[in-house]
Amino acid sequence: QTNAHAYAKVDAGAFVNRSKQTSAVAMNALRLATKVVPRAAARTTSALVSQSGALTQVSSLDQLFNRAYFSTSPSPVAPELHELGSVDHAFTDDRVDKAKEPERRAFTYLFLSTSQFAYAAVARVLVVKFVASMSASADVLALASAEFDLDDIQPGKVITVKWRGKPVFIKHRTQAEIDTENAVNLAHLRDQESDADRVINPTWLVVLGICTHLGCVPLSDAGDFGGWFCPCHGSHYDVSGRIRKGPAPLNMEIPPYKFIGDTKILIG
Repeated sequence: QTNAHAYAKVDAGAFVNRSKQTSAVAMNALRLATKVVPRAAARTTSALVSQSGALTQVSSLDQLFNRAYFSTSPSPVAPELHELGSVDHAFTDDRVDKAKEPERRAFTYLFLSTSQFAYAAVARVLVVKFVASMSASADVLALASAEFDLDDIQPGKVITVKWRGKPVFIKHRTQAEIDTENAVNLAHLRDQESDADRVINPTWLVVLGICTHLGCVPLSDAGDFGGWFCPCHGSHYDVSGRIRKGPAPLNMEIPPYKFIGDTKILIG
């Protein structure tokens, strides 16, 4: 009996000790659960929320895809340009103000018209000045024509006058000289020209005093035909100024002239 009681006491003590240990472990587990479970629950809740958002986005994308490619309903109307907005407000700043446009157009037309009128005026002045620069000056125009009196020239005599810097021979011919020149056979002339074609009034012969060979000035009342002789190369001219002998190829030139009276002529 004594041994039995001893073993019973030992078992009871061991049981009590085990119960105490179990209770301590349970309390520790409860304390740990009270700390860990809320944190895990919060994490689980956030994970579920994120998953639900992702699923919502996926479902919305699927809906957009299905609407774009498989939906039979009409597509939505595209928004207007002014409804999209602008970061730099360029559309609002650069758009045409229709209320002020007529005033701006009138100012633009006025400015362009004034500018074109100014350009045209400047162009006209330049053209006028250019044309005026091409015209002869007053001194040149004064030398363009010359008036001469023939009263002092005796029959058969020759005078030399100056016109535009060139010598001009004016000869008062006699009737015999006129008849002689009219009787010349044109077939014998190098430069065939009748006497009547070279004079306005047969009594007066007006020719340029320049040899048609090399531009020398012939001598009056000289040569084989009683007219002019060029000593430089031996050209002979008759009383009508026609080349009769020598190297000169043409007759002496007749300047433009006209009679402004019975004994007055205007050369030029």
